[in-house]
Amino acid sequence: MHVQALRWHGRGDLRLEEIAEPGEPPAGYAVVEVAFCGICGTDLHEITHGPNMIRTGKHPLSGQAPPVTMGHEMSGRVVALGGERAGVEIGTRVAVDPCLTCDECRWCLHGDYHICAKGGSVGLASDGGFARYATVPLRGLHPVPDGVSDEMAALAEPLAVGLHAASRAGVGPGDTVLVLGAGPIGIAAILGARMSGAGAVYVSEPVTARHAAAVAAGATEVFDPTTADVRRTVFLRTGRIGPDVAIDATGRPDAVDLGLRSLRRGGRMAVAGITEAALSVDVRQLVLYERSLCGSLGYNFDIPRVLALMADGRLDASCLLTGVRPLSEGPAVVHELTGRTHDHLKVLLTPEKA
Repeated sequence: MHVQALRWHGRGDLRLEEIAEPGEPPAGYAVVEVAFCGICGTDLHEITHGPNMIRTGKHPLSGQAPPVTMGHEMSGRVVALGGERAGVEIGTRVAVDPCLTCDECRWCLHGDYHICAKGGSVGLASDGGFARYATVPLRGLHPVPDGVSDEMAALAEPLAVGLHAASRAGVGPGDTVLVLGAGPIGIAAILGARMSGAGAVYVSEPVTARHAAAVAAGATEVFDPTTADVRRTVFLRTGRIGPDVAIDATGRPDAVDLGLRSLRRGGRMAVAGITEAALSVDVRQLVLYERSLCGSLGYNFDIPRVLALMADGRLDASCLLTGVRPLSEGPAVVHELTGRTHDHLKVLLTPEKA
């Protein structure tokens, strides 16, 4: 039998196609019947400006070359197992950590699987969740607790990015935090900062349509950097000290510079946004004020933390979800999201069932 799949063939070439259903999974893998799969900024970037994370040749871990079925932010139900995974059996509802890892390099062996030397991702290096079924690593299956919907479970992956960024930046109880950007990762960073105990979260976001979602996520105040002096305003709000932490969710050099200059002496900044732009740093801002700057990539054992926070009622991510559409509308939705006039944060695609 065949199923619909949304597949990347090259830059600007996304096709809704018929592909064969997967067979029995190989050892160490499982087949998941997809309930929902989110459209990520990474997906849009690959479609409009790729290949970036997608390789033009065979990936060393998956052995797959394009075309590839996209989609890595998924929830679903296990329908086939190629081994054992604690707490998982046929029929278990799961959220998926899509990281592909070698389990042999220095980083995998030290628990930093998200920066594996050969690493890739389901949906970029192997067929992903923009289809009815996806074959994924067993180690990436995380049971969804009762009371957490499949829609919310599909948000666990992007939320984990925000929680990881908060962890990388060292957000602690009572800290004041400045988040640059209130797109999907920025909203996740606001939620992550609040989950880490932040006392106040200030947000810089030029798109006013996103301000309400930022407040719903836990922002104390939201400023438009095109009309407000964000650095001075946050400096005054923090008793002429500056925020303890800044998290960039844009990858824009001007935003990173704003965050770095806004920090208090001894403050910490994590950059989670990615663009092709080169970053020029005024080293004096680091050395003279002993500020710290680090990168934050994806997540590292953060997805089960997100699911637990959801189950406990401590994490409400409903403000992030702005649309659910059938997979068959995928190309139209992508066209909409790559335009300049949409108000979406996170859109989930759901495969039509036979």
